[in-house]
Amino acid sequence: MEPVVLVLLFVLVSGLNNLVICERPAVVNIGAVLTYDSFIGGVAKAAIEAAVADVNLNRSVLGGTRLNLIMENSNCSVFFGSLGAFSVLEKQAIALIGPQSSAVAHMISSISNGLQIPLISFAATDPTLSSLEFPFFLRMTHSDSYQMAAVADVVDYYGWRQVIAIFVDDDYGRNGIYYLDDELAKKMSKIYKIALPVKATRVKVLDVLQKSRMIGPRVYVVHVTPDSGLEIFSAARDLQMLTEEYVWLATDWFSTTLDTSESFGRNSLGYLQGVVGFRQYVPQSNEKDAFASRWNVLHKEGLVFNLNTYGFYAYDTVWAVALAINDFLNESGNITFSSNSKLPTSKGKMQLGKLKTFDGGSLLHKKLLSLKFTGLSGPIQFDSDNNLINNIYEIINVNGSMVHTVGYWSNYSGLSISVHESFHGNGQRNLSFNQVLGRVVWPGGKTEKPRGWVVANNEKPMRIGVPYRASYLEFVTVTNKSNMVNVSGYCIDVFKAIINIIPYDVLYQYVLFGNGLSNPNYDELVNMVAEDVIDAAIGDIAIVTNRTKIVDFTQPYISTGLVILAPIKSIKSNAWVFLRPFTVGMWCMTGAFFFLIGVVIWLLEHRVNSAFRGPPKRQCITMFLFSFSTPFQSQQEDTLSTLGRIVMMVWLFLLMVITSSYTASLTSFLTVQQLSSPIKGIDSLIASNEPIGYQVGSFAQSYLLYGLNVHQSRLVSLGSPEAYEEALRRGPQNGGVAAIVDELPYVEMFLSKRSGFGIVGQPFTRSGWGFAFPRDSPLVVDMSSAILNLSEKGELQKLHKKWFCKTNCVTQTSISSDPNQLHVSSFWGLFLVCGTATLISLLLFLIRAIRQFIQFNKKQRDPASSYGQSSKGCSHSIYSFFSFIDEKEEVIKNMFKKQQNSSQPQI
Repeated sequence: MEPVVLVLLFVLVSGLNNLVICERPAVVNIGAVLTYDSFIGGVAKAAIEAAVADVNLNRSVLGGTRLNLIMENSNCSVFFGSLGAFSVLEKQAIALIGPQSSAVAHMISSISNGLQIPLISFAATDPTLSSLEFPFFLRMTHSDSYQMAAVADVVDYYGWRQVIAIFVDDDYGRNGIYYLDDELAKKMSKIYKIALPVKATRVKVLDVLQKSRMIGPRVYVVHVTPDSGLEIFSAARDLQMLTEEYVWLATDWFSTTLDTSESFGRNSLGYLQGVVGFRQYVPQSNEKDAFASRWNVLHKEGLVFNLNTYGFYAYDTVWAVALAINDFLNESGNITFSSNSKLPTSKGKMQLGKLKTFDGGSLLHKKLLSLKFTGLSGPIQFDSDNNLINNIYEIINVNGSMVHTVGYWSNYSGLSISVHESFHGNGQRNLSFNQVLGRVVWPGGKTEKPRGWVVANNEKPMRIGVPYRASYLEFVTVTNKSNMVNVSGYCIDVFKAIINIIPYDVLYQYVLFGNGLSNPNYDELVNMVAEDVIDAAIGDIAIVTNRTKIVDFTQPYISTGLVILAPIKSIKSNAWVFLRPFTVGMWCMTGAFFFLIGVVIWLLEHRVNSAFRGPPKRQCITMFLFSFSTPFQSQQEDTLSTLGRIVMMVWLFLLMVITSSYTASLTSFLTVQQLSSPIKGIDSLIASNEPIGYQVGSFAQSYLLYGLNVHQSRLVSLGSPEAYEEALRRGPQNGGVAAIVDELPYVEMFLSKRSGFGIVGQPFTRSGWGFAFPRDSPLVVDMSSAILNLSEKGELQKLHKKWFCKTNCVTQTSISSDPNQLHVSSFWGLFLVCGTATLISLLLFLIRAIRQFIQFNKKQRDPASSYGQSSKGCSHSIYSFFSFIDEKEEVIKNMFKKQQNSSQPQI
């Protein structure tokens, strides 16, 4: 019996032990670190307390276990927040809620990682708080990486390309704007960043805003804290920066401030007219309405703050912790802590040695990540980066005394005026929906979209760089009269015409570039624009590849390109001008066909036409005269054979085409002045190895050096039209140049005042002149549109005539290699047809003659006949054949007839 009793006792003790171990704890400690007197912290404190009370009243949530909330005030300080976290964790809290500040969250996340205690924040939006660095950190709100994508989409929707971001200089502000910079870069937009100290004074805010007006963009994105953000708008109102030319976008701090502050009555929103803000979207539900009604009761009982969206997220955070603890207790059944030997022990109020590692921290963290329920703020579910899914923002607009919703944004579907079901998706972005927002009332009360930037103002006019040229002053000229600088010229007139039709005022001042003694380097002028030394550059600036890489150009206002300027001479008529219409090859081909046709016609007509018979001398003369007289008279001798007539028909058609072409070309040579130059184009100029001139400051030098690989020793810089003329007249043999490579407008201007020179060949580059602006300058689009407008109305052509045609409006003179001469290639088809017809006719004639010769020999019976003798050799047969075909056709027929009669029997 004793063994049995022992066994029963062992089983009873084991069961009792298991019962004790599996019994749920009566109380579970959770902590919260908040800033009690802040807009977010004050609301969150009340919401968390209400949620804890609701969880404890609902025994089905934790199965009888109560939540014990331990709260500490961080006073919006990393130091006090860390002390508060240590104080809470000393009391063995298994989860920590908060903090609301991203800076404090960074510090406490490190503590929670070390002690393996989940940290769930409903307000820390800093995107750098990631699960990779802080695996025990969970975010029960939207990350600023999503909010900044929403801001960037709104900026892109309205077509603004430059914004000014004003942010608080802490982790929350810096990292949020960093992500905004990335999102705007994807949309080819530029951001100017202005940081404010954490507790900036009004004087500092006024100073920052005043300086921001000097930049140019008028689209502001404000990313600060709810408690001090409105100070920026108050300062902007004093500086007259809430007017119709400004755009103000505020992140979700703005909606939090409007929703929370009791001091905001409907009549106090007037100065915020037109501000566009973002609010985390909380869908409508009965539970949400009930909680809002309950909040109103608390408010009447003395609660200072109104309810904001962070209150819903704070309330749901407590429920998420409670549900996760319930799942944790169902699986683990017990809460245990382990001592951490690495923590030092110390005497005093706070003893770090009392801090212990939560053994079930990883399991509780896992249970939190696996949660899926619907709270007051909507669906609650975490993604792989420990962030809350359901990233939807409501876009609001202040209009008078009301705040209106003008649309929604989701990271899945972009902008919309209503919430789509697909907004709750978590896949790749699908922008198949039309990106649209409702009507927005902007600062100043207008509904038309503000331009979002100003070119300049009275305090800072645009600095327009102008080349101070020494030559070709018709394009840009600078004069000094009574200590006043006056800038004029073709390019300046074009610029002024553009400024006059742009629908807004542009204040500017000219900045001269160069000394006026020599032409400046235009690459350096463009670099000054890229380096922000000047705001733009106007003048005769060619749009070339290396310049477009660093600045933006307007639409070209004149087409140009590099051409070759060279001396030319007139070719006068002479005794041999009649030979010029045909090239040597054409003359040779035509003469060869005259001879060929004459020989073939003689062969075809010799047997049937008595005009082609007689002594050899007479036959040669007849053959020559017949062939060469056909172009000038219809027929000197008649052709009797069918094959001969066919050949003559094709030959006469060819002669008719060639004769008419020759006549037209000769007429051109005799009536139009012909110009000649030894240089035929850029290829012949490079191959000549002679000196080449270029204009000082022009891109022609770099193009010749690097584009065409012309050696530097061959290039000669020339600074004026007079230098052009002298160098060309001297020539390469006398220290001058063979030709000058320059842009077409300069050459046209040169030719309008000088003779004996011309443009050789065709332009070998295609470009234009435009005005240079910094990258992404919004003025480029408006000025390009204005240039097109001027071109369509003919104003640009009028300006061109005004400056280029004062004395003589020159058209381009292009010299090529004998452009009016006719080549064989132009008639090779006709020659081919004629030659083919001639050879076929000759072949048919020979086949017929050979056939007759063979038949005649077979029927020949007279051994004494000269045609009937057996062949005594190859040469004798050939001689016999030529003797046969030399006979007239009638003689051959009589021979065949005689053979036929002799072969018949005599009666």
